[in-house]
Amino acid sequence: MREVGCSEEELFSFLSRARAKDIGYRNILSSMCTPPHPVALRAHAMFLETNLGDPGLFPGTAALEDLLIRRLGALMHHTLADGYATSGGTESNIQALRIAKKRKPTGFPNVIIPESGHFSFMKASDILGIEIRTVPLDAEFRMDAGAIEELVDRDTVALIGVAGTTEYGVVDPIAPLSDMALDRDIFLHVDAAFGGMVVPFLDRPVPFDFRLPGVDSISIDPHKMGMSTIPAGCLLVRDPEYLSCLNVDTPYLTVKQECTLAGTRPGASVAAAVAVLEYLGMDGMRAVVAGCMENTRRLIEGMETLGYPRAVTPDVNVATFSCDHTPAGWQVSRTRAGHMRIVCMPHVNRDLVEAFLEDMGDMDA
Repeated sequence: MREVGCSEEELFSFLSRARAKDIGYRNILSSMCTPPHPVALRAHAMFLETNLGDPGLFPGTAALEDLLIRRLGALMHHTLADGYATSGGTESNIQALRIAKKRKPTGFPNVIIPESGHFSFMKASDILGIEIRTVPLDAEFRMDAGAIEELVDRDTVALIGVAGTTEYGVVDPIAPLSDMALDRDIFLHVDAAFGGMVVPFLDRPVPFDFRLPGVDSISIDPHKMGMSTIPAGCLLVRDPEYLSCLNVDTPYLTVKQECTLAGTRPGASVAAAVAVLEYLGMDGMRAVVAGCMENTRRLIEGMETLGYPRAVTPDVNVATFSCDHTPAGWQVSRTRAGHMRIVCMPHVNRDLVEAFLEDMGDMDA
């Protein structure tokens, strides 16, 4: 730390140089985040100093968190769902497994996840001492529901399905998982961190949420397709009692118990998430998702015309291709199987898709 502070001009010159080294979103085709909606930025700035870790000091912000949970609970077809705002899918997934483990005490707990499961489950396994058992994927990179039964035993505390996989953008067969969870009395968590703000706005949404009676909890991230500021995730639970098992005493705060993983929690990104949902409404979100899906279809059509077949037809706005090269200046990613992966977020508009396809074509000329 400096002995004597620097001038404001020097400070912001230093910060500007650091920021200039970041890749601009215009060139990023691999991220599941996107520049926040303008109303999110405005709302975030209004709530910068708020802390939901001590909600009695910020009752207005706490009320916004409650509203966010109600809005997302209704979107997931359960108006009485409970939950709280997390830092994102990783925290939500860890907390869901904490609940599952506490609900079914056993000496050797295990959870069943698809091979496509997010790496946050590896973190949860390490933290919680839970064995991870992975289910192979079918030809369309979805969880092979027929292979689950042989992995489940009396120590299985949770089943995990994904709605909008990170790598291939597909929805696992959640309905069979729901049936199995009910038959076996096993906790079922759906990781919808990405797809939770996409699938409900599609013309023919695949069932994945609380409409399926076996689904116990859902993770959903407004800072992805919800266009909120980072970090803004949510954990939703069917039964409010599920959160009670996570409570710890907090005697010196304005609330005497908390179930959250983090102590200090920003209220600004929660306000931003609410702002976007209230401003756009269902119609606005349908339009955003429709645009992203149309751009995904155009990208797939263009890539296949150039000779790069899709790896799978996605359920959400993630496109993958058999293509081993990338035009200069574009940031894409690769799946574990080596497929080119592009996420058509709101900033990846039609002009950007066409520019990318043109550059791909120039590489082959």
